[in-house]
Amino acid sequence: MDSEHSLSIRAAWLAYVGGYTQEQIAERLGVSRIKAQRLVAAAMQNGLVKFWVEGVPAECMALEDELMKTFGLKRAVVVPNTRDEDDGDEPGSEMAALAVAGARYLVRELEAGQLRAVGVGHGRTLAALVDRLPKLSLPDMRFVSLLGSLTRSSAANPFDVIARLAERTGGECFFLPVPFIADSQADAEVLRAQRGVQQVFGLIRDCQLCVVGVGDLGPNAHLQRTHSVTAAERQALIDAGAVGEVAGRFVTAEGRMVDSEMNGRAVGASLEDLRGREVLAVAGGTYKAGAIRAVLRSGVLTALIVDEATARQVLRPEVSAR
Repeated sequence: MDSEHSLSIRAAWLAYVGGYTQEQIAERLGVSRIKAQRLVAAAMQNGLVKFWVEGVPAECMALEDELMKTFGLKRAVVVPNTRDEDDGDEPGSEMAALAVAGARYLVRELEAGQLRAVGVGHGRTLAALVDRLPKLSLPDMRFVSLLGSLTRSSAANPFDVIARLAERTGGECFFLPVPFIADSQADAEVLRAQRGVQQVFGLIRDCQLCVVGVGDLGPNAHLQRTHSVTAAERQALIDAGAVGEVAGRFVTAEGRMVDSEMNGRAVGASLEDLRGREVLAVAGGTYKAGAIRAVLRSGVLTALIVDEATARQVLRPEVSAR
């Protein structure tokens, strides 16, 4: 890929995903305003801009290759930064780009005609991904929630995500009518034994593809802000060595399940339930770099969609820490 083509792709991402003006694109790329206009126009003329931007810049492709080699992934997609890295690290600022790339990935998988059932996690990024999906006609498709769908807050509720997926595709949705995390391990065991819950677990085992988010345990953790975990529970997890969360399960920096009763209280699919199938994580934000690295080290993921700045920090934490 030549530098002009790569620059044209980057300009298209800034224009159509980042929402930048031509003047802002010119300043960001260090070119004239006329040049910026020509770069965006070239992306259109070359068929790179559709419902999403087709392709990524060469720099992102290099990061994709490194992620696949380092963590044994089958597929990695690194989306270009659409904001200045000096703008701060406000959670969610990279979400639009991740949602576009995630929708593009999922549409291709669904339209290939090989899938019968798709497992779905939770989080704002997955909710934004669904909003980017075009209308599809897939009446035989099943979407299955991977974790308890009864949460203390409606924000990015797992049930809402799969319900919207079913609405966009005409498929069926199945959810676990249990809490995201039970009050005790004994309660979790009782809930898992329920006939209806066991039936959904059977559907989860039939999923060829699972799409998940990655949760962090920082001070602004989405899990705490949505009351999925309390402040005391978050601190207990940190004290036990937890760094990240995937499908309601908490892992250490090395990617191992943390020794905490919180994992025993989770009612949804376990990490072992996810192994042996295609598992795509859509996650980003440099504040999540440690969590994403931890989940990658668990070996559960087969594919990752992440933003450019976060990919660099995931791969080279020692450089980022300086």
